[in-house]
Amino acid sequence: QEHPAVGRVLRGLAMPRPPERAVLVAGALMGAGDVIAQQLVERRGLQGHQGSRTVKMMAIGFCFVGPVVGGWYKILDQLIPGATKVVAVKKMVLDQGGFAPCFLGCFLAITGAMNGLSVEENWSKIQQ
Repeated sequence: QEHPAVGRVLRGLAMPRPPERAVLVAGALMGAGDVIAQQLVERRGLQGHQGSRTVKMMAIGFCFVGPVVGGWYKILDQLIPGATKVVAVKKMVLDQGGFAPCFLGCFLAITGAMNGLSVEENWSKIQQ
């Protein structure tokens, strides 16, 4: 006999994720990614950690990445239904060939604007 809480968790894992969860996950992962970047890659240490940068990345995850990517995957599932390997390849090609370049351009523009870049500086950085 399983515990009722275990049953709820297992049912929750099997059910489709609501959009709110995608938003929360995106924000949390982007925040964690920035902490990892500052601490393990840039080796800033706790004293040198830029908390405002982490908060900005989390905000971008909550307000842009989560909603946009979550919505895109729903659209992608409607455009190309199914769960075969061929379907997966078709989705990947459409995602990487069509969506990803547009998404990346928007992501870079938003991060540049949040970091105070002028329109000209931002465009130059995006072109790089």
